[in-house]
Amino acid sequence: MTNVNLLSKGALDLSLDLKDSEIDQFIKYKELLKDWNTKINITAITDDDEIDTKHFLDSLTPFVTEIFNGNKKIIDIGTGGGFPGVPLKIVNSDLNVTLLDSLNKRIIFLNEVINQLGLKDIEAIHGRAEELSIQPQYREKYDVCVSRAVASLDTLSEYCIPFVKVGGYFVSMKGPDIDEELKLSKNAIDTLGAKVIDTKLVEIPETDIVHSLIIIQKIRQTPTKYPRGGGKPKKNPL
Repeated sequence: MTNVNLLSKGALDLSLDLKDSEIDQFIKYKELLKDWNTKINITAITDDDEIDTKHFLDSLTPFVTEIFNGNKKIIDIGTGGGFPGVPLKIVNSDLNVTLLDSLNKRIIFLNEVINQLGLKDIEAIHGRAEELSIQPQYREKYDVCVSRAVASLDTLSEYCIPFVKVGGYFVSMKGPDIDEELKLSKNAIDTLGAKVIDTKLVEIPETDIVHSLIIIQKIRQTPTKYPRGGGKPKKNPL
């Protein structure tokens, strides 16, 4: 029988006391993830305990910043199986969440998750960040953009910062070694109208894995020519 015992225990280390209803939602989420993963490739992580730690608990680490408290409008870029957006939403139901992924099969899965878990004020969108963020209904409309995607920070900043309203935040979830990446992305972050205000090293509870949260604040509007199309943010970072 599916359980999320490791998640419940580890959440306490993040000062999160999960309610029974939230635990039930995480159990259902895990069941859907494992079931759908036999049909489409959502995640390489299929072990019960590893889903709890490497997906669920890792996705909850942004709560240590307090940026995800209260009623915020957030967008999760390159969400994949819904990480970190769905766990953040489960624990803080006041969040208004947009999940963005370029693979439509994952969006179909995420819509099933949203329906089965009975989540409100959350939508899954199929598309590319560089195409969506130039549209008026998405550009500079979010309090927070979060991403656990694997792209380099300079590339990721060009995809993510245009979504954030002035005064809002881009939170990039990274591995432990970020010094070089921060140095290489300084020009991109500045050009896009933002600045790094903090970096936090967070140990994922119940593991010895340490990840980084890079907290970037939007201080002025992003110039209209960004993001560039045609894969330029990746091929030729700012």
